[in-house]
Amino acid sequence: MPDEMPDEMLVLPWWQNPWNLVAILLGVLVLAGGAGFVIGERHATPQPNSTDVGFLQDMRTHHEQAVEMSLIYISKSGTDPNVELIAREIAFGQAVDSGRMIQLLRDYGEPEANLTDTAMSWMNAPVPYDRMPGMASSADLDTLARSTGAAADHLYGTLMITHHEGGIHMAEFGAAHAATSEVREMAKAMVSNQREEIAEMQRLVGVQ
Repeated sequence: MPDEMPDEMLVLPWWQNPWNLVAILLGVLVLAGGAGFVIGERHATPQPNSTDVGFLQDMRTHHEQAVEMSLIYISKSGTDPNVELIAREIAFGQAVDSGRMIQLLRDYGEPEANLTDTAMSWMNAPVPYDRMPGMASSADLDTLARSTGAAADHLYGTLMITHHEGGIHMAEFGAAHAATSEVREMAKAMVSNQREEIAEMQRLVGVQ
């Protein structure tokens, strides 16, 4: 009987390698930002207001942390495959959203990122960037990176539920106050999608 192959010699299928997923996500961002990631026809209001611009800039940063948390989580072994599936969907979906937000900011002739240290001025609730609602702290991310198994499932679910709740707060304001149809519809879709993901994670990891 041939000797078993050492663990370090095993080659994972490409879809199980988190670094391949990172490359795919980065490719999506480049393609979406460069060529536009648009579904259907555009009917933009000619003049976006401060909510349109601020929402796109700040929500892009908010989404990027959700992608980061999800990539940290799916790089682990021994976790709940159902939670992992949600994490992969969040990572991909929010990377695609980020590409769309980049393209809209380009279309509006606005910077692709908030160039100040203050977020949410467009909501009349200015805060430092790392204090946006739902943002995990560096310590939270470090703890997630060290966690394993069921503890990782629970921590990821807890952090992402809080993150989504903060994102919904921002998106609800964007849906109500943005001038352009693209931003209003995008914000409404974010509210709906993130509420569904919160409910699913609450069911899976027992977080309320």
